[in-house]
Amino acid sequence: MKSSIILLLSLLVFILFQCTKPEDNRQVISLNGTWDITESSGTNDIPDSFTGQVNVPGLTDMAKVKIDSIGVNRQNRVFWYRKTFSIEESYTDNVLLKINKAKYGTWVYVNGRFAGQNLYCFTPTIIDIKDFLNDPGVGNELLVGIGSFSHLPDTIADGWDFEKTRYIPGIYDDVSIILAGNPFIENVQVKPEIKKEQIKVRIWLENTDNLTHIDLLYTVKEASSGKMIIRGKVSLPHFVDKKDTTELSIKMDNCHLWTPDDPFLYKLEISTPGDYYITRFGMREFCFDTITRKAILNGEPYYMRGTNVCIYRFFEDPSRDGLPWDKEWVRKLHETFKFMHWNSIRYCIGFPPEIWYDIADEVGFLIQDEFPVWYLGNKEELAPELKAKHLAAEYCNWMAEHWNHPCVVIWDAQNETYTDETGIAIGKVRNLDMSDRPWDNGWSPPQKLSDVIETHPYVFYGYQYRPEGSELPPEGVMKHHFFEPRRPHNGPDGNNAIIINEYGWLWLNRDGSPTTLTDHIYATLFPECKTPDQRFEVYARYLGMLTEYWRAHRQCAGVLHFCGLGYSRTEEPRGQTSDHFIDLQHLVLEPNFVKYVRPAFSPVGLMIDKWDLTYKTGEEISVPVIIINDTYIDYSNTLNIAIFRDEELLEENSTSLGVEKLGQARHVFEVKLPAEAGSYRMEAELMFDNEPVRSIREFVVE
Repeated sequence: MKSSIILLLSLLVFILFQCTKPEDNRQVISLNGTWDITESSGTNDIPDSFTGQVNVPGLTDMAKVKIDSIGVNRQNRVFWYRKTFSIEESYTDNVLLKINKAKYGTWVYVNGRFAGQNLYCFTPTIIDIKDFLNDPGVGNELLVGIGSFSHLPDTIADGWDFEKTRYIPGIYDDVSIILAGNPFIENVQVKPEIKKEQIKVRIWLENTDNLTHIDLLYTVKEASSGKMIIRGKVSLPHFVDKKDTTELSIKMDNCHLWTPDDPFLYKLEISTPGDYYITRFGMREFCFDTITRKAILNGEPYYMRGTNVCIYRFFEDPSRDGLPWDKEWVRKLHETFKFMHWNSIRYCIGFPPEIWYDIADEVGFLIQDEFPVWYLGNKEELAPELKAKHLAAEYCNWMAEHWNHPCVVIWDAQNETYTDETGIAIGKVRNLDMSDRPWDNGWSPPQKLSDVIETHPYVFYGYQYRPEGSELPPEGVMKHHFFEPRRPHNGPDGNNAIIINEYGWLWLNRDGSPTTLTDHIYATLFPECKTPDQRFEVYARYLGMLTEYWRAHRQCAGVLHFCGLGYSRTEEPRGQTSDHFIDLQHLVLEPNFVKYVRPAFSPVGLMIDKWDLTYKTGEEISVPVIIINDTYIDYSNTLNIAIFRDEELLEENSTSLGVEKLGQARHVFEVKLPAEAGSYRMEAELMFDNEPVRSIREFVVE
């Protein structure tokens, strides 16, 4: 009799499941928008009234009421956010509040009762609030306390950054309420398997109704068109635990691969009798080859060209306002980066709002996703209590949020820090990623040969400390450093692949003034550059030459410039670094930067491999030119070299050349220099994608 009842119940559940639309089983209510805000002196000092309003997502300095000195000092201030909401229909089994990201420390009250807390600043807060709600249709009050930098214990990652002057609190990502039944789908991870033309899917389920038989329905569709690819059902007859995982494989015949040049997305829908979960993914595999030390995308070598975004530094930029949460602005930012021939971005020392990852998926970027740990040397001196077990717990939450994004190809545990703790933490969490993405461990040792090493070859760094008037290399800075091909190295030892994700040390503020790290550089190396325009021109010209050099010799898997988006602080306390925008609102880049650096990142690029500053009149010289081809198509065209005085063309020579796909070629021109002393310019040029690509050297004939 008992078995008959169980069979009947299972049949009824199956019929109900088949007759309802799965997407009706989950509802997500956005709480984004205008919230009330006020402040108090502590987490137990709950306010009775509110003094202003603020947008969520955003930061507390956006409040429509003056709040002094936000984030400047380590104050015991708590900012209280209030939102009212109601849920009209009967409550489902699961009513979860999700705050995607908030800092520093989150305390949640629902209808005056404490519901939970989360001290993590860079990963979600998820709290079951069902037991705290009023009856359906009756309004509810949600109160969220956000702490200050000083509220964090020493065992929590706080995002310390010596370039920052303000640690501005706020709910800086989406807030929502998730309504779902049982079995509840807690998370889904998708692993693309390109050779097998399938995906492997891991599903985390909560089965609080103690069902012994569960049917899962799945569908895969094209994300943009909605075209159905495959649908199916999987039965779990022995699912008895309240929390468990299950795995299934789904065929993806003739699948469309995801690349930065063709960012094609799919959508996976999973449903149980009581819940429905949707995630996007791309058919993309990524690794580093342990022999060639190249990046491998979908089985083919792939050269990473890109930049950095320092979002938490940008949070304190005077012109920031609400730009990080403006989807159209964020999309245009990524499209502007694409215009620079970039295919990769390091989200540096911290994670932007989740919409940035969605947009990177859609526009097409490879993301090096860097956890905000940076202690500029030895961690044990600045954060001795932050241990591997603490970091691993935060890493788990981070990975669970980002592992289905095809844009995320490298987990980056930290930046420029010496410590054993991040390596131990990587070992604790690496197996959570079914795709086994490579890890970057900052300046600490890589944990596997398939991991990547970051290096920051700041060749101009040393000139920061030279006394004004001291003797400089007579042959010139570039020839002094680049007289022979060199593998960039200032990170950990190892035979791993290398990514240069910082270089330059020539930063200028958006108004053309030097930063605190480059005051002495410009006074020492470029004393003739007295105006902003002169400094912008020399900055861009040298940054272009550095980019050409690191790319042309093929010694690293990627070249990522620093920095595509940061801050610009010209008032005290002045900033250390900056980006290249002259109009942040409209995302207008400084023209010299576009002129010199964009060609240096061209997929088919070139470099005059000669660095002399002076020659003799009438001298005949050999000029090597290196050509590289990052594309998957053989390149053939004409290579030109020319000598100019100002805009007057004095001599020109050309040759036909071919460069195999992903290849490199070298051609040597014999050039006779002018008989008249003076200043000249040498340009090598080829055409790619109907645009000229130039390498430029300025020199003097004596």
